[in-house]
Amino acid sequence: MPKWIARPFARPYVAGETSDEALVQVKTINDRGFAATIDILGEHVTNIDKARSITNQYCDLYHKIDAQQLDCNISIKPTHVGLLISPAEAMTNISTILKQAMNYNNFLRLDMESSLYTDQTFEIFKYCKSIYKNVGVVIQSYLHRSLEDVKQLAVVDFNARICKGIYQEREFIAFQNNEEIKKNFLVLAKALASKGAYAGYATHDHNLIDQLLAYIESENIPPDKLEFQVLYGVPMDGRLEELRDLGYKIRVYVPFGPDWFDYSVRRLKENPDILGYVIKNMFKSE
Repeated sequence: MPKWIARPFARPYVAGETSDEALVQVKTINDRGFAATIDILGEHVTNIDKARSITNQYCDLYHKIDAQQLDCNISIKPTHVGLLISPAEAMTNISTILKQAMNYNNFLRLDMESSLYTDQTFEIFKYCKSIYKNVGVVIQSYLHRSLEDVKQLAVVDFNARICKGIYQEREFIAFQNNEEIKKNFLVLAKALASKGAYAGYATHDHNLIDQLLAYIESENIPPDKLEFQVLYGVPMDGRLEELRDLGYKIRVYVPFGPDWFDYSVRRLKENPDILGYVIKNMFKSE
């Protein structure tokens, strides 16, 4: 798909190409009563200068978030800041970002990528957690290993975003059936709750949200132990406002940056309905 064709489909789901554009959107999100997490698009960086440039951009984001008094934290992908160069390079760059998070008393989330990097990401997470408590990671419900990971990792102050997972994985590594993935999502949510961990439920699936709410209410899980998370631009038909009004925290994942193309194509492949949604909105604006 050429970029000129993809751009109109990307626009609703990418909050601009610069940090200033993205932070304008974060302010709008905050004004609706929602929190945000911000991510510079990109991964699999193999150039050391680029990895360090991205590191500096994340550090600058913490400064801007603080200066503008936004309810926003940061999510980073380890391969975006040097993991493919070497684990040492990634650790150095992430430590630099972590120091900035500490300076501003903000939170840092380590995003999860394909299963090739799961163990390394957890090692980086454990190192970061030993230095600063306000660090979280991601657990992917399509991976067979995830329940065991929760059992191993969910100690004091553990904070995890549960998501389904988007990378192509082989059958012996990951569930392939969506119902199995959803079932495991609930298993992981219950495991985190049993450990007293903080959970971010990252899903747009209304039925799964219903099941999560039923569990939360049946077990009297306090609202301050969880939040619901969604991707920027994905229509939720008023559901976020309903959850907010019930007293639950909502966080919107806000991606931005010049490397928007691959992300947009991935979103389109995951949800072909986006195509019709954007076309309908284009005609509405005529």
